[in-house]
Amino acid sequence: MKAIKDTGHQLVAAYDRNDSVGIIDSYFPQADFFTEFERFDRHLEKLKRAGKNIDYVVVCSPNYLHDAHIRFGLRIGADVICEKPLVLNPWNVDALKEIEAETGKHIYTILQLRLHPALLALREKIRNEPAGKIHDINLTYITSRGKWYYTSWKGDLSKSGGIATNIGIHFYDMLTWLFGNVRENTVHIHTHDRASGYLELDRAQVRWFLSINYDTLPEEVKAKGQRTHRSITVDGEEIEFSGGFTDLHTRSYEDILAGNGFGLADATTAIRIVHDIRKARPVGLHGTWHELAALPLAEHPFRQGRCLRDEGRMMRDEG
Repeated sequence: MKAIKDTGHQLVAAYDRNDSVGIIDSYFPQADFFTEFERFDRHLEKLKRAGKNIDYVVVCSPNYLHDAHIRFGLRIGADVICEKPLVLNPWNVDALKEIEAETGKHIYTILQLRLHPALLALREKIRNEPAGKIHDINLTYITSRGKWYYTSWKGDLSKSGGIATNIGIHFYDMLTWLFGNVRENTVHIHTHDRASGYLELDRAQVRWFLSINYDTLPEEVKAKGQRTHRSITVDGEEIEFSGGFTDLHTRSYEDILAGNGFGLADATTAIRIVHDIRKARPVGLHGTWHELAALPLAEHPFRQGRCLRDEGRMMRDEG
């Protein structure tokens, strides 16, 4: 909403199953609001018949609904801006390409790390290096989540795509944007609260670790009262890009409205990576692995009668 307002545009109508979204008042208090998709759909049809066409549909819904909501936007004659991940599966991208061609409308996604000044400078440096230079990369991203996570759609692998999709897809996009195509994708561990593996790219060897478990945070981070830790080193040197995020969503919208922006082709590689991670059989601590992959594994916080996925298997706690 901030990006829409910052670029001088209007939010006409919003749909959310949850009705506790008074934040809308801070940006667009006159926007029509719906908690039922059918009424939202009907409202937009009325606007269209009245000659008030919708220019863009913005999709911020749970991951597994992105594909359907993107299709809805295209079919009402709008371009679509979709948050990450664009879709969960590579074949969804192929189908969306066909609908783009049929409707003449466009699908854009938000890959804001590609607009970060520090990463743009790093990319330029890499492009000017001698051919064949291979970099050593260590990626660590830990963002603590509470028990609510497992009750929400995010805790369901079939709806969120799992840890790698939920919190990692931007980083995989960034890495392939910087260092080239995937040559090897090995998963060492993949549980309900963490995933770790090895990516070999054209110009980099990447050890990565993702977690939503507070206990996996470094002690010095906990001592500061922080619940998130993000670190990327290139050849042992920390790449600092913690700052500079404030306006990247607005920058993304500015690019899209100017006729640029990132589309299906840009999103495809990272979608393929996280799909392959989700489907891979973890090999354990073999080969080249991230040091945090050796941390003790945690039990799943099952709730009575709650069905959750763990490493691709359906499990149930019968209480």
